[in-house]
Amino acid sequence: MQFDCPVTTLRQWCVAAVLTLSAASAASVASAADAASVERTDVSEVAIDISSPSSGEIVRNRVHVAAIRGSARSGTRDPLDFDVMIAIDVSMSTRFPSGIDVDEDGEVGFNPQEELVVPGSYPDDMVCSDLDDSILGAEIRAARMLVDSLSAGRSRVGVLTFSGEVDLETGERRSPDQKDALLRIPLTDDFPAVLEVLEEVLAEGSHGATNFSAAIRMAVVELVGLTGAKSEPRSNARRLLQFLTDGVPTFPYGRGDTPDPEDSEEAIRAARLARKAGITINSFALGRYALESPVATTEMARLTGGAYTPVRNPGEILAFLRSVSFANIEDVVITNLTTNDISYDVHLSPDGSFSGFVPVGLGRNEVQVTVLASDGGENSVSLDVDFEQAGLTENELVAELERVRKRNKDMMLLLEQKRIQAFRERQKGVVTIEAEDAKREAAEDE
Repeated sequence: MQFDCPVTTLRQWCVAAVLTLSAASAASVASAADAASVERTDVSEVAIDISSPSSGEIVRNRVHVAAIRGSARSGTRDPLDFDVMIAIDVSMSTRFPSGIDVDEDGEVGFNPQEELVVPGSYPDDMVCSDLDDSILGAEIRAARMLVDSLSAGRSRVGVLTFSGEVDLETGERRSPDQKDALLRIPLTDDFPAVLEVLEEVLAEGSHGATNFSAAIRMAVVELVGLTGAKSEPRSNARRLLQFLTDGVPTFPYGRGDTPDPEDSEEAIRAARLARKAGITINSFALGRYALESPVATTEMARLTGGAYTPVRNPGEILAFLRSVSFANIEDVVITNLTTNDISYDVHLSPDGSFSGFVPVGLGRNEVQVTVLASDGGENSVSLDVDFEQAGLTENELVAELERVRKRNKDMMLLLEQKRIQAFRERQKGVVTIEAEDAKREAAEDE
């Protein structure tokens, strides 16, 4: 079997990628320009490490591109480690459809109770025709994608689930001392084991009510290494809780189908405990119900210096969960200053590690890596890349083509995320203008 990937074809692909991403990048560039116009004194220092190619190394490839890999971080010169606990809501409501084809089988799961279907086609109690496309399915898939994007060793991941067993007669907790959060796997860099556990969670399905506080307190025990923890703490690691929910807290007080103010207050108290323990909570509110009264989810993030992310369509969590940076790095751009080529084919992980392919010419190329931090800080480093053209083996070329296909898919997810964010910003502007117009009209009437 022969594979042919000439330079002209590759560069056409690069140009197409640049054009495709230009609209999505425009908003980021404009935002950076606006930030630069204001004098900033509170930006953090940005550190960049290039892991490959090393200085003086000759890069050989059949096509005129060079792979650049490294890591970046904001606020410290020392390399960062991350301990990440993923809290997954498995309450009863997560069995409803997510709105997208999570398992990519060509069919989007729907609620038979809300559609015209032939009687008897689905079980009477079924609320999602494809369980893999449920909200729980989207949470699990998003968690898998997050784990796949992290660097084992620098990052450790643990998983816990939370819900709350309900007494069918009273609607309250089945037992006063029941465990509403369950540790599925302690913090580990054995990512295959984490992925296996995630599949087990999906297979077990949805059940019970929603206890935010239990999940946060269990995360504190594991991330800090308190009495009873199954995880070994790392004093030099940043501690993060990625908190996914499609609802609001309904336990530990009152009925499991009714949110009480005390439930949110308990969650907020737990978040204050997390703040004292140096834990950052990034909360993700999935779907309409979670967004109706997001008091707890917003406060959990605010109190701990984390990010609150509203996800109107639950399926969009696949793009949003990986968009929150642990290392406070917003973007990475790789430029060949010798050929004036720029690479947008850069994969940036939440832990700050990055890899990208930049077009190069024969001989020496001066390549610059520029990193933008979340607070507006930035830094650049340059390296010399000596390139020689060489042939790829058949297996290597197959692997490269597969990487390009996968990267294209990831780019489409990123584009969709940016489109959603841009739309929401436009909507905020419309609401603001309408409010100002209403105030002006009221003042004129007076």
